[in-house]
Amino acid sequence: MTPKRPVYPFAALVGQDLLKLALILNAVNPRLGGVLIRGEKGTAKSTAARGLAELLPRLPVVAGCPFHCDPADPAEMCDDCRKRHAAGETLPVRQRPMPVVDLPLGTTEDRLLGTIDLEKALKTGQRHFEPGILAAAHRGILYVDEVNLLDDHLVDVLLDAAAMGVNVVEREGISFAHPARFILIGTMNPEEGELRPQLLDRFGLCVEVSGLKDYAARMTVVERRLAFEADPEAFAAAWEEEQERLRLKILAARERLPRVGYSRDMLRLITVICLDQGVDGHRADIFMLKCAQTLAAWHGRETVHPEDVREAALLVLPHRLRKKPLGEVKLDREKLAETFRKFQEEQEKAPPPPGPGPDYEPGAPEAGGLAVSEVVTPPGETFPVKPLELTPDREAEQAPGRRTRAQSKDGRGRYVRAGLSPVGPPDLALDATLRAAAPHQIFREAGNLAVAVAAPDLRFKLRERRVGRHLLFVVDASGSMGADERMAETKAAILSLLVDAYQRRERVGLITFRGESATLALPFTNSIDLAEKHLTALPTGGKTPLPAALALAYDLIRREQARHPGDAFFLILISDGKANIPLAGGNPVAEAKELAARIRELGVQALILDTERYWHEEGCLVALSRILGCRRHSLTSLRAAEVLARVGRAWG
Repeated sequence: MTPKRPVYPFAALVGQDLLKLALILNAVNPRLGGVLIRGEKGTAKSTAARGLAELLPRLPVVAGCPFHCDPADPAEMCDDCRKRHAAGETLPVRQRPMPVVDLPLGTTEDRLLGTIDLEKALKTGQRHFEPGILAAAHRGILYVDEVNLLDDHLVDVLLDAAAMGVNVVEREGISFAHPARFILIGTMNPEEGELRPQLLDRFGLCVEVSGLKDYAARMTVVERRLAFEADPEAFAAAWEEEQERLRLKILAARERLPRVGYSRDMLRLITVICLDQGVDGHRADIFMLKCAQTLAAWHGRETVHPEDVREAALLVLPHRLRKKPLGEVKLDREKLAETFRKFQEEQEKAPPPPGPGPDYEPGAPEAGGLAVSEVVTPPGETFPVKPLELTPDREAEQAPGRRTRAQSKDGRGRYVRAGLSPVGPPDLALDATLRAAAPHQIFREAGNLAVAVAAPDLRFKLRERRVGRHLLFVVDASGSMGADERMAETKAAILSLLVDAYQRRERVGLITFRGESATLALPFTNSIDLAEKHLTALPTGGKTPLPAALALAYDLIRREQARHPGDAFFLILISDGKANIPLAGGNPVAEAKELAARIRELGVQALILDTERYWHEEGCLVALSRILGCRRHSLTSLRAAEVLARVGRAWG
């Protein structure tokens, strides 16, 4: 085998510090949404991308798997590897270098996503999936040169897969899905045309690059490049020590990242910066916080500092700023500096938090509006959720939820499979008919036809219509929920379910209750960005106004049912049941029971997750579960995976 030619070392790149930082941050945290590199040609864009891949450690993959599945992570495996793992098979493992996959400019959708091999289906009658570029890039780097020259449809599909981590291919009623998590690196020259703002906004980070202006730096670029071309092995060996230092620092930052926290002040600073810079939407706030946390991990800290926020702003905001007609998109650095100056002045003037004196009340709010006893807990890691399927043979008008396979009889809906008899108006399934006829061709006379089809071969399209489903989380955010990482796991469960809901176009709502009242933190939505913004900033602390939460849930569901009379609603109450704040001056437990009965009358399915460490048989939640007619589960340590499993069993 011909030895592999060395790649130009990442550590040997001259200048372009912001570009190198953006690439490293995506290596530390692949969920940063990739990086868009804007600028002129010949500025080391592709060299940096390939150098980053060489910098990262080799990947353990399942040998023979076209999707390069991680043998240690069943949740991220393809269907075939997951089945083999579940059957107890020891999956063969090999080491694979971090791949860098190029997306050619003339790529078709079939080449990008993969396709169903109809020729093989006709010959053998078996379904066969031909993996595409996204499958090759899974767990690696996808490099898209001149991304602005791709068709908008391809860019949209590409960014959808990057955001969801899953590639779904549907052709002629055959559906196939596989994991597709990769670091997306796109390059573009703005002089050749811009991406639509909606697509620009989907990239997590953006860097402007240009040729070096310092003559000494330009001379160094030439010298190093010529030295590499003269003897690539010797040049790579000379930089191996620096490469290893960077490699170890990236791995250390990856391990540190889940522990990085942030204060409420840092979140407020991020929000103020986005407002001052005139950024539309909320995605900038979310990515800036993620980027600041990743920067803190890279710099060896477990808390976000203002310096991290400042660096994050330079990477997250430039491509999200409002563009005036014929105007240049440019980050207002003077305004950014002014924002930080005001923030520092406010920090210096802020009074110290009250101590435990005679007039001090533990639940009293601070001057900044956040209660002294409140804590903001970052969410845990999200994960693929368990499919929440209902009985597949229900009629369309009875099927509660988009996850339900509700058969359509009016010829509308998505073609999902073929059957021997038509349902409603006849609708021939050509692909299935040809597959049924293929094995018999040796015995038939085709005449003038390429394929001889007989009446028994005929197959008809069966279509599905999906109706809406709404999941409402009612989450206890009182002080007791901050213990034992309960709130971190609860946030992770809700975000994970929202990722799944986004893919399936379902809607999730969130009501939180603490202190003296309940708050509609998130109206029913399928926006993962909006949900994450609310959840990451959700503090815990104070008492437990359970009646107020149930009253708000009742009003919200009743309004939504009037708007969507054919949809189904599911209530998930997560609490320790310590109702101690009344709604109307009465007994809080009695009020909670009365409101639960009113919710039951709406026809809402429910599930109660009791977070109380010691499960008392006659607790408040026991009575509520009887009134709601639902199951109640006691979880001594609220695990996010258990939440989704409980929801799945209760719903199905």
